[in-house]
Amino acid sequence: MSEQHPEIRVGDGAVAPAAAPAGGGRQVKDRAQYGLCAALALLGAYVLFDAIGIADVATSNDPLGPKPMPILLGVLLIIVSAFYAVDVSKGGTGDAEEGEDIDLSTPVDWRTIGLLIAAFAVNALLIEPLGWVISGALLFAGCAFALGNRHHIRGLAIGAVLSLVTFYAFAIGLGVNLPAGILQGIL
Repeated sequence: MSEQHPEIRVGDGAVAPAAAPAGGGRQVKDRAQYGLCAALALLGAYVLFDAIGIADVATSNDPLGPKPMPILLGVLLIIVSAFYAVDVSKGGTGDAEEGEDIDLSTPVDWRTIGLLIAAFAVNALLIEPLGWVISGALLFAGCAFALGNRHHIRGLAIGAVLSLVTFYAFAIGLGVNLPAGILQGIL
């Protein structure tokens, strides 16, 4: 016998399910999930509609062109929405949050969230005038401080190294120039 579905032995040895508990035996369907199904289907339809307008451009390097990928994505979105709707109609629900190191009974740490938002806002304001290397270092140090680091000089040093690495990785590896700001001509 299982704990979730108790069984009762009948006289001839057959097993019959026990009666459902009063008031809680029927599983309630979460109809709100159909909204997500509809949103996925609409997104898939929009992607398909938009893909129709892409010109057929084929080259020797790319014989298919750019059109098949959004068509495939749109079709897959519609298929996923249909499977999801069938799952919801059969009573399927997602598992409850079971983070291995998360205590769901503790409140949200709004101070940390506020400090992280502030670090990103400062980065957005300073990236043009100071450049990516300086604003990125401040971003890293600010996020590290918000998450509990109290070694400020080490945080700034690691942030500066990471900012320089990403600056040159974007410039050399990808050909994307991040703003140099006051370090223009030095970097």
